[in-house]
Amino acid sequence: MKTNEQINLPYRLNRIVEEFRLCEGQEKLELLLQYAQLFPELHSGMQGMEWDGNLVHECSTPVIVHSEVNGQGRMTFHFDVPFDSPTVRGYAAILANGLNGATPQEIISVPSDFYLSLGLESLLTHQRLRGFGAILAHMKRLALRELEKDLDKVNE
Repeated sequence: MKTNEQINLPYRLNRIVEEFRLCEGQEKLELLLQYAQLFPELHSGMQGMEWDGNLVHECSTPVIVHSEVNGQGRMTFHFDVPFDSPTVRGYAAILANGLNGATPQEIISVPSDFYLSLGLESLLTHQRLRGFGAILAHMKRLALRELEKDLDKVNE
C-alpha cells in the first residue's frame, strides 16, 4: 500500500494514519513510542481473567486481546501486552484508539495491510510489521465472531 493511496478506514483510525503521514523518518518511530506510552494498563476488572482463545498466536510477543460489544453493536478491545515490548504496545494502542467504538463490519473492512500507510517499513523489520498485521487479523476474527452471533440470533 502506498502512502499517498486513499484507503477507507474508520474515522479515528484514519486520523491516526494522517498523523503518521505528517511525520518524517525517525519522527514516525517516536510517534509510535508515544502511542505505546499512552497505552492504558489493563482494566482492573480484567486482571486475572481467563484469556483462553484470545492469544494472538501469530505474534512473537505474547499479546492477548479481549473484545466486548455494547448495546449499539460497537466493539471495545482490551489488550494485555508486556511493558518491555514498546513497539507492540504502540501497535495495540493505535488499533485500540482507532477501532474502539467501531462496528464489527467496519473492523472487518479495514485493509489487512493498512499499517503500511503509516510509513514504518523503513524503520522496523518486516517481522515486527507482521506483528501489527497479526494483531489486526485477530481483531477481525473477534469482529467476525460477533457478526456470526448476530446471524445466529436472526436464524433462531
